[in-house]
Amino acid sequence: MSAGATDAASRLAEIRQRIRAAHRRFGPPPETVNLVAVSKTFSADEIAPFLESGQRVFGENRVQEAKDKWPGLRERFPDTRLHLIGPLQTNKAREAVALFDVIQTVDREKLAATLAQEMTRAGRQLQCYVQVNIGAEPQKAGIAVEDAVAFTQRCRDVHGLNIVGLMCIPPDGQPAGPYFALLNSLAKEAGAANLSMGMSGDFETAIAMGATHVRVGSALFGQRPTLT
Repeated sequence: MSAGATDAASRLAEIRQRIRAAHRRFGPPPETVNLVAVSKTFSADEIAPFLESGQRVFGENRVQEAKDKWPGLRERFPDTRLHLIGPLQTNKAREAVALFDVIQTVDREKLAATLAQEMTRAGRQLQCYVQVNIGAEPQKAGIAVEDAVAFTQRCRDVHGLNIVGLMCIPPDGQPAGPYFALLNSLAKEAGAANLSMGMSGDFETAIAMGATHVRVGSALFGQRPTLT
C-alpha cells in the first residue's frame, strides 16, 4: 500500500470509528450510517488513495468537475457510487443523470420535471433527495420548509421520481441540532427513509438526530484547495 493510501486508510478509519461511536451512543434509528466522502475540489490523484482504502461513496458539487475526473477513476473502481450534493442547473440535468447515481439536490418543480424526462430518456432511475432550505437562508438552495412535504409528494406522484430522502445544510454559526431535528420530522411526515445531513464539524450531532448519510470532506481530505 502506498504512503498516500496508508494515510487515507488512517483517516477513513478514524471517521468510521467516530461514526460507529456516535451510532452506539445515540442508538437506532437509523440502523446504519453511510459515509459520503466529499471529494469536491480534490483531484483524481488525491481521491485515488481513498478508493484504494475501500471507500466507495463520494460526493461532488459540480457536474463538470465530476465529469473531468470521475470516468477514469470509475474505470479502476467500477463499484463506486457518486452523489451530486451541489445545486443542479436544468441545462446540466442530462449530464448529471449520465454521470451520477444519486441526486441529493432536487429543490424546484422545473428541475424535478427535467430530471424525470432525462431519466426516462436515459433508461436510468436514480435515487433522489429533496434539498430543504432548513434555515430559510436566501443565499442557499433548497425548497422552503413549509413546502417540503408537499413538494416531495409532487416529485413522486407527478414526476415519478424515486425520492428516498431529504437533505439539508444548516446555517453557519448556529447550533445544528434543532435544524437536523426539524429535517427528521419533515422526513417522517413525507415518508422519506433517508436523511443526508451533517458534515465534518457536526456529523456526530446529525447522527444523534437520525442521519443515515453524513457528508464528510475536510476531515478526510484536509483543507480544500483555493479555487481561482
